[in-house]
Amino acid sequence: MNDKIETRFRQDVLHNTVNAAILSRWSDLGLPNAWLVAGCLFQTVWNLHRGRPPEQGIKDYDLFYFDPTDLSEAAEAQAQARVSTLLADLNATVEVANQARVHLWYPGYFGRPCPPLQSSEDGIRRFLVLETCLGIRPHECHAPFGYTGLYAGSFTPNPLTPYPELFAAKVASYRARWPASAHPPTIVSEV
Repeated sequence: MNDKIETRFRQDVLHNTVNAAILSRWSDLGLPNAWLVAGCLFQTVWNLHRGRPPEQGIKDYDLFYFDPTDLSEAAEAQAQARVSTLLADLNATVEVANQARVHLWYPGYFGRPCPPLQSSEDGIRRFLVLETCLGIRPHECHAPFGYTGLYAGSFTPNPLTPYPELFAAKVASYRARWPASAHPPTIVSEV
């Protein structure tokens, strides 16, 4: 990975005060194999590079963790409650998801299959849009498909989640939040 673009990504992400605060409290969260992921990262970059405040329009901040020892909904709810308490002063919605249990709820929620994931990184690799497959934690970034598309403002369907209708809905949602006047991201290829 090009260290220069990764450094730029980290700097951009930290312009968002909520991202910075979450990362500064990382050790207190107590989540195994955890990453701050996706929307709060790429939306911060898009906001900055379109002259918008870094936090604008970000509806939530997602934390992935991986705990295969307890796949219960109750354990995930306990992790959510602990994180919500620790980060309550941020006045931001922070959602916590155990990637070890995604295969249990994904088909009912999205109407599509999902194999059991092997790690949080495996979950990051499966976002619908390649450019959004991003994670960060203190001293480490994870971008399995790189940063080039992120900074180009493009959308590319992820072959690991080949669901054209879900991809199209995601693209429509992003285009609504970054209208034409703000130079919205473009689709690289359709599924």
